[in-house]
Amino acid sequence: MENTIIQNVKQKVARSISFKITVIVILSLLLLIPTAMVKDMIHERESYNNEVVQSVSNSWGGDQQIMGPFLTLPYIVQKEDKDGNPVYYSREINFTPKELMISGDVNTTNRRISIYDVTLYNSKLTFTGNFTVPDLAQLNLDAYQILYDKAYVSMIVSDQSGIKENVILNWNESKKEFKSGLPNRKIAESGFYTRAPMVPELKTYQYSFNINLNGHKNLSFVPVAEQTEVKLSSPWRDPGFYGNFIPDTRIITEKGFEAEWKIFHLSRNIPSSWMGEREWGTESAFGVSLIEMVDEYQKNMRSAKYAFLIICLTFLTFFLTEIIKKRPLHPFQYTMAGMALVVFYILLLSITEHTGFNIAYLISSILTGGLIITYISAIYKDKNLTTITGIFFLIIYGFIYIILQLEDFSLLVGAAGLFIALAATMMLTRKIDWYNVRKPISE
Repeated sequence: MENTIIQNVKQKVARSISFKITVIVILSLLLLIPTAMVKDMIHERESYNNEVVQSVSNSWGGDQQIMGPFLTLPYIVQKEDKDGNPVYYSREINFTPKELMISGDVNTTNRRISIYDVTLYNSKLTFTGNFTVPDLAQLNLDAYQILYDKAYVSMIVSDQSGIKENVILNWNESKKEFKSGLPNRKIAESGFYTRAPMVPELKTYQYSFNINLNGHKNLSFVPVAEQTEVKLSSPWRDPGFYGNFIPDTRIITEKGFEAEWKIFHLSRNIPSSWMGEREWGTESAFGVSLIEMVDEYQKNMRSAKYAFLIICLTFLTFFLTEIIKKRPLHPFQYTMAGMALVVFYILLLSITEHTGFNIAYLISSILTGGLIITYISAIYKDKNLTTITGIFFLIIYGFIYIILQLEDFSLLVGAAGLFIALAATMMLTRKIDWYNVRKPISE
């Protein structure tokens, strides 16, 4: 008698739609735990990748910010001490260029360290322009002696380890080689300089030099001149322009990009000359970032964010199959299918590190989808149902892949896909009598 009662209760529970929905919801929520662990794994692998990138950039050259050139003119100031004796002090006045034109090519290269790819660049930049020195008497210099022969030109590069050739300054008709370090750290803590002798009679000085510079990811400039022009070209197809100034003209194609900036002195807060110390910030900097808009780990993370959606849609499909086929599935079978969906993301991450995201997504989709289809086929032994299940997984994984490839329209396409899925579910279930689902569906 007792066994009969227990058996009847089990049958009622198994047939209870409310109970089944509750179990499905709980299983879906529980599967968020391993999904969160997968996200943590993606973060961990990404941190390993960042460590490799940092290690490579330390030896190749990191993010590069270029500032200069500056012209510095030393002079002597004479004062008297408390006893009336003359005392001499060394001072400097600094000038920014009247014109600065920078042009060059930024070529990229990949370095593979273990399973990680690092994108680096080499830039060959040409600097040309001129300094126009004003009448020093108008600057209210209390100069005892101006040391024209001690004048020098200095440059600041954020990571000097990326400089791969000697830099030669063409100063009017003379040539001077830059040396590491700065005679005076009032401009910056580090940089390189060369002597650039001046004469009192000459007010304009033409300059030019080339820099062969390695770097990683970012290349930026500070517009120190009264008129700064920068022209860059590169085979990189996904440039990110940043800073206070966007390019005046830019062309981006499958072959790369070309960009040109023109900045005038009224657009930034940098004086044409100054004396003493000055703090140089990066508020006026601008440049280009050579990074992938969505890298492999970002794609994995974005894909994992759709895990709960895929689990819910899969469970909904199984539940509707139960209703239509009138053959209930056990919660264990739901759990196995759900775990297979979670394992998909572990496969995706591990294969991505060896083949890239696109191939990894294809392989992981085939393996996971094939496993679940085989599982359902063994349970129901229905070729038509197996075919429909296969089509479902083809659509859902194909839809998620399309969203991952989109940048500007991913939210719009995702919302449209969810609306279509909801509408299809409502149409398929519109004639089901949910209070008596075991009866045939009326036509």
